[in-house]
Amino acid sequence: MPRRYNTSRRRTSRRRDSGYRRRTVLMKPSVQVSILLVVALIIFIILQSGAGNGGGTTTTALAPEISVTEAHTMYENGAYVLDVRTVEEWDEFHAPNTTLIPLDQLSVRVNEVPRDREIVVVCRSGNRSQQGRDILLNAGFTNVTSMTGGLNEWRAVGYPIEP
Repeated sequence: MPRRYNTSRRRTSRRRDSGYRRRTVLMKPSVQVSILLVVALIIFIILQSGAGNGGGTTTTALAPEISVTEAHTMYENGAYVLDVRTVEEWDEFHAPNTTLIPLDQLSVRVNEVPRDREIVVVCRSGNRSQQGRDILLNAGFTNVTSMTGGLNEWRAVGYPIEP
């Protein structure tokens, strides 16, 4: 005669098993959603802290904007100064040893800008330079800043200009 097993005892012992309880708890949708939310929060915090900064985010090692005095100091220390005004404005006056790439041409001429130097973007009054800075940041440059006040203020302070 075959032996009969007490199946009720097996179920009872399985329910007391902590692994069985853990599997049962993890199968509840509310627990699964909670775990998913915690993981998403951790990923969000990592990305916000900059640890996952390998892709499309734009960060800068320099301040987004600097004063004319700070720009002049960078200029004297060998920073690449990029003038984004028009050719007509450039011909009127510009800072010596700077480069002209008009703002409307910058996105297609971005490869002419060095990636291994600090870059100060300048214009007449400081508005277009912010746009130029953003074009470079979106193109992957990191050491880019914009000069507030523009070359009008540069000239008014008495820093060098060429006609």
